[in-house]
Amino acid sequence: MRLDLDYTSPSIQFTFDLNKNHAFIKDNQNLINQLSVNDLNTLDNLSLLDIYLSVSNVVEPHYHQNSSELVYCIAGSAVVSILNPYTKQLLNFPITPGQVANVPQGWWHYEIATVDNTHLLAIFNAPSPDVILFSDLMKFTPSNIVSHTYCLDENQWKTATASLQPSVFIGPPKNCNQQVQSRQGYGEHNNQTYYHNNNQYYYQQR
Repeated sequence: MRLDLDYTSPSIQFTFDLNKNHAFIKDNQNLINQLSVNDLNTLDNLSLLDIYLSVSNVVEPHYHQNSSELVYCIAGSAVVSILNPYTKQLLNFPITPGQVANVPQGWWHYEIATVDNTHLLAIFNAPSPDVILFSDLMKFTPSNIVSHTYCLDENQWKTATASLQPSVFIGPPKNCNQQVQSRQGYGEHNNQTYYHNNNQYYYQQR
């Protein structure tokens, strides 16, 4: 219970309809609804995102600097990918209804739907989850800094990122004409661990 609230006040809120609070909409199959303390003032260090995805859509790589994230699968299936900053290994956790994956605070991660009609609930231990998106990092970091720091061709970097829009949230963008990568390709890069649903064995590449 929040000690800073007057629970006799008529402004106290105990219920809220997330369906009316869209944080992001790509289309009618890919969208995110949000609940935070700004919507329901009795929330005590708690917030959530209600996520709907169709197959191969991705909640873009990001991290939450102020909270951990517990991802619960309500329907469909998804792979929650987490970069362990201590081992430098990308961990891939498939989840199906009733299963969860936990992302520690500040860890780089993303979610990919592996079937249509996937429904995820992301729960945060913060009044409102802060987020830093990969699309924003790429869009707003000056190209000369990127090219100098990583010894890259600046013109090639500019060309590669020219069409990138900030705050993608759910990718690929609607106007993307590239062939969507199949789910078989998700684990084909080095230094990844792919856990199976029962979490008893895994496939690893280095």
